[in-house]
Amino acid sequence: MTNLFQPRLLNGVFGDPGLFVRLRWERRALLLDIGDLTAQPSADLLKVTDVFVSHTHVDHFIGFDHLLRIALGRDRVIRLFGPPGIIANIEGKLSGYTWNLVEGYTLAFEVHEVSEEKIAVARFPCGARFERIDLPPPSPFRGVLVDDPLFLAKAVHLDHKIPCLAFAIAEADRINIDPDALRRLGLSPGPWLNELKRLIRAGAPEAMMVRASSSEAIGERVREATLGDLKEKIVSVTRGQKLAYVTDALYSHENRERITVLAQDADILFCEAAYLEQDRALATERHHLTARQAGLLARQANVKELVLFHFSPRYQDCPEALYREADEAFGGPVR
Repeated sequence: MTNLFQPRLLNGVFGDPGLFVRLRWERRALLLDIGDLTAQPSADLLKVTDVFVSHTHVDHFIGFDHLLRIALGRDRVIRLFGPPGIIANIEGKLSGYTWNLVEGYTLAFEVHEVSEEKIAVARFPCGARFERIDLPPPSPFRGVLVDDPLFLAKAVHLDHKIPCLAFAIAEADRINIDPDALRRLGLSPGPWLNELKRLIRAGAPEAMMVRASSSEAIGERVREATLGDLKEKIVSVTRGQKLAYVTDALYSHENRERITVLAQDADILFCEAAYLEQDRALATERHHLTARQAGLLARQANVKELVLFHFSPRYQDCPEALYREADEAFGGPVR
């Protein structure tokens, strides 16, 4: 089965953290963290519509400037989600440049600052020299960042001596059409199937009449059937893909509980593995995870696959030790 999400780490396991997620069949992509972006194709970055920033340490945030440079002059709004302080961080970056020649530019950043209780939003329009516009009132935060027809994005706050966000993105349930059943009913494929899927996703009443294309050689070329009847006879609904992204977190009880709930049953967990267990004291001091701890979290969350990243440079000569340690703790596929 073909997945909507096409994820790839941006800078390898020793480079700046960042996950690029292309949405298949869409001219759209997501970024989770924005470390160094200079090696990324401009064509990829121009697809980015949503950016999820765990925290604003330099290795997770320095790529904002490059994204800004690539997007400048484009007619688009880029949404950015981050922890407390992110609005001031973006305002500071934008105020570091001179914007006297941007009249008519339509690029804008819409920045969502996520605290434990609420989400505050500010807009920075390029044509107005990126002057900050606060968009009141803040909305309550109940875990969901984006509820899109294609995917749902959630976040939790973790302790990294500062608030640090972990993210999960889940593809909307897949609505599949049985071609054999379609044929048995004398119906043919066409744009009406997209409308059928839209109605199902929207929770339309099952008694609603749907105009369907007929495959009959003679007679009516369009037939009507109820939404409920079509769902029963030609539609199957399956769970979409789920990705989770966890980085820069102390292995505390509260963090473990939040990560486990967020990543539960994920198809892929992208998780930092900064240190080996033999250096656990250093990991605790710096509020990071060991490879063994990453494996334990993946097992507890019942994820299908674990992808490691954000290795300390002290392991440049022995990265295989981190994979081995995570594998022993997880007991599932690690890469």
